Amino acid sequence: MNFRSLTRGDGVVIGAAVLLFIASFLDTLDADGGDSDKLPNAWENGNLLLSVYLLGIIAAVLIVVGRALPQQRKVAGLDLGQVGVAFAIASAWSSLGAIFDVDQSYGFFFEAFGGGRAETPDAGVGLILGLIGALVLAAGAIAGLVVPALKAPLMGAPRPAAPGPYGGQPQGGYGYPGAGAGQPQPGSPYGGQPGQPQGGQSFGGQPQPQAGQTPPPAQAQPAGDFSPFWFAVPVPRPLYAEDGSPTPIAELAPGTWYLAVEQRGPGLVAQTQDGRRGVLQDTTGIQRG
Repeated sequence: MNFRSLTRGDGVVIGAAVLLFIASFLDTLDADGGDSDKLPNAWENGNLLLSVYLLGIIAAVLIVVGRALPQQRKVAGLDLGQVGVAFAIASAWSSLGAIFDVDQSYGFFFEAFGGGRAETPDAGVGLILGLIGALVLAAGAIAGLVVPALKAPLMGAPRPAAPGPYGGQPQGGYGYPGAGAGQPQPGSPYGGQPGQPQGGQSFGGQPQPQAGQTPPPAQAQPAGDFSPFWFAVPVPRPLYAEDGSPTPIAELAPGTWYLAVEQRGPGLVAQTQDGRRGVLQDTTGIQRG
């Protein structure tokens, strides 16, 4: 999983889930006439625990995992993130119902610690923080899909390492510029492009003119001349099959370097870490390595 693909909206979701987890251990009731040591928390009420706190935490996990996976997994035809958004909304709705109907939902607890049914119990700090956490969770899950500011990456894409001596590319694992022996490189080991002259010789097979000689006429570059290069995307971008199918075969995530192997109209043919190739149609704002 690539956690660099998480967005700011996902950060809001994670924070809300942490708040829900903390609130589940705090008192859900507040009463003046009873023993405060016997006030219940969410773990003593199975319905409240499942319908608000655990449901909200599960929603956050589904949203984050769905975003970090390189390929979307589906549950009943829905992406994990979509299921997580539905769970977040259900958690917020259940929390609203619990806090507005405290007496009916928790009256038996109130009797247990001696408060009597004559006095209506108040919502405790655990129930109030649970409501806040559930509402923030639902708002973050929905806004993260539609608000541009929350779609921005939570962690910025790493910058390429500084070039080594003589302009050489940094060495590393696959998914980083200059990685792996045998991978196509944008330039030669000494900073020149393939086919450029080195010491009076040309690796493209054409002799270089010497002093006093008339240089031969320049030859036009063939159409579609393309040199592979590494690139990273600023936001998640779909990668489509080369046969033109409208269904994405993968999603390119920010923070990961991909290899562009061919120009395809305005787009690029990119290769993922697992060797799959597809067409990146939207190349706006990509960072070249």
